[in-house]
Amino acid sequence: MTPHAESPTLRVNGSFSNVIDVGDVANGHGTNEPDRRLETASKNKSHLRHTAEDELHDLVCVGFGPASLAIAVALHDALDSSGSSLDAPHLHGRLPKVAFLERQYQFSWHAGMLLPGAKMQITFLKDMATLRNPRSEFTFINYLHKNNRLVEFTNLSTFLPQRIEYEAYMRWCAGWFEDVVEYGQDVFQIMPEQSSGSGGKVDSFFVMSRNSKTGEVSSRRTKHVVIAAGGRPSIPKTFPQRHPRVIHSSQFSYVAPKLLKDPQFQYKIAVVGSGQSAAEIFDNLHSYYPRARTSLLIKGAALRPSDDSPFVNEIFNPSRVDSTFAQAADLRASRIAEDRNTNYGVVRLNLLDRIYETLYTQRIQYGNSSSEEARWPHRILPYRNVVQIEESPVISDGVRLIIRDGSPRYCSGAAAGEDKDEIMDVDVVFVATGYTRNVHEELLSDARMLMKGGDREGAKWEVARNYKVLFEEGKVSDEAGVWLQGCCESTHGISDTLLSILATRGGEMVRSIFGGENGEE
Repeated sequence: MTPHAESPTLRVNGSFSNVIDVGDVANGHGTNEPDRRLETASKNKSHLRHTAEDELHDLVCVGFGPASLAIAVALHDALDSSGSSLDAPHLHGRLPKVAFLERQYQFSWHAGMLLPGAKMQITFLKDMATLRNPRSEFTFINYLHKNNRLVEFTNLSTFLPQRIEYEAYMRWCAGWFEDVVEYGQDVFQIMPEQSSGSGGKVDSFFVMSRNSKTGEVSSRRTKHVVIAAGGRPSIPKTFPQRHPRVIHSSQFSYVAPKLLKDPQFQYKIAVVGSGQSAAEIFDNLHSYYPRARTSLLIKGAALRPSDDSPFVNEIFNPSRVDSTFAQAADLRASRIAEDRNTNYGVVRLNLLDRIYETLYTQRIQYGNSSSEEARWPHRILPYRNVVQIEESPVISDGVRLIIRDGSPRYCSGAAAGEDKDEIMDVDVVFVATGYTRNVHEELLSDARMLMKGGDREGAKWEVARNYKVLFEEGKVSDEAGVWLQGCCESTHGISDTLLSILATRGGEMVRSIFGGENGEE
């Protein structure tokens, strides 16, 4: 279930309503003003307090996206004087020394895909707190109440808020923790340390980060580290990894208005991918650039719907993590593969209906034969695979795609190997091909001597049920450790990268780190 679900494409004042200026973001400025008005003007402060950089920390979190935000909220609730269901005896009578290091200059969540009208796919009850503590200050309902929109929101009769509002809600939550978040800090290394009295065991870690503006390097020493760095945009190897006209979907709202400045120009645009993001971009381009020729290139026969029916949605229940982790590895892998149609390479049904209606309208306007279809301005091209990219000789600053067309083999019964290549010259290609989640492998490269089998080529870090990295027996103190968030799908299930379980998981992390549950589970 991708975070951007239902997305009717709307125009606001003749432009994108949520475009974020890359220059503003890079300079630490806010996003566009309409988004900022969604936040409350009052300043709230959490129970957590700033810790000097040179002090030994209890916890340093790498990244301050939704996963780390959920941990911060759970920590606040655990310290709340009104009481908490979190059993964290190591927090009794003292404030923990924590810091969150975030690469971005402000809190943001999928800002490059905040398309006009896009709605959430999950109920707002799966917010940062409700499923763990409905009485928390950080529930979505309390956010609406504090921002004087609760009554009006009820009139919408929906569990699915707009994505711009949900991002504003998370930004409101994040605002409580400004004392303990360092923005513009790019963590590049985590190094283990042995103190003189540790009996040869690692009992703390140095977290090294670089200030994104000044280049200044900082070092923080901590007992515990949580790596929640999120995903990196994944661009297939056949595409240039850094090209001004090859744009990952995560940058769409930033880049599209800069490259495609005239909504009435006859641009030629390609979109690659078959999931929710690709479909949203294709639909958005059709609305905002009606005279453009837009092609959606998909590997399969057709766009496929996501399955979010009630029984299937139980996959995302927090309790499902226990049974998933307990399964044998081969069984778990097959079950996760079965569950992928809830989240990967699929599209919400209402968006599919809207796109199909767009294409049907073209049948009326341009004709229904194969030759007439070739003239449609907006087309979905199935069985296509981009095999090469060159500079375009016919479009200034554009790119040429060499595309392997497998449709003759599937649609006409031609023998294998009779695929044909076609050439497509475009002004820009948007690549919606997901994310990789392996930042932790690089950050922990200097700790591989602590890994079980770390000397084996290709060995990967493994985690316990409580997300704690499994170091070799006896090498790391029980009072220290590293935890991974958002990169444990292969062991913890399909919900690992999603919002659905964050409130519950944030509480689990607090209990694991501060509740005396540091051992392997």
